[in-house]
Amino acid sequence: MTEPAPDSAATSAAAAARHADRYGTKPPARRLWLMVLLGVGVVAAGFVVAYLGFQKYGPKAIETEQLGYVVVDDATLDVRIKVTRDNPQQAVVCFVRAMDRDGAEVGRREVLVPGSDSTSVQVATTVKSSARPSAGDIYGCSDQIPDYLRVSDR
Repeated sequence: MTEPAPDSAATSAAAAARHADRYGTKPPARRLWLMVLLGVGVVAAGFVVAYLGFQKYGPKAIETEQLGYVVVDDATLDVRIKVTRDNPQQAVVCFVRAMDRDGAEVGRREVLVPGSDSTSVQVATTVKSSARPSAGDIYGCSDQIPDYLRVSDR
């Protein structure tokens, strides 16, 4: 024998009631404003990271390049450097150092690079050291010149 077909309307209503009991009657609300706010936050964070990266790794106002060095004797090192400035009229001070075989600093010299018409200038200097130097290095350059290196207007 065949069984009677269940009432499809009653079955659908019962299935819907079971579904509502299990999952609730409303679908979860999508919070569009939260997604937009999150997107704006991610874009803003991207701009902040790009700005900080540009500040640290972007072009600098004073760029230096070591052209070479010669160990003259056990206490002297001659160093040649190239300084490139955005504003060539501005004087800068560069810190050149002598290092021993282990990489320890054994001598340092502050070099005044006066303003000029050219954006790039080459400078040669001699660094006296407390031990035999084996390498020369440019520690850095700055436009903050100490008073004792300034040329007086007397």
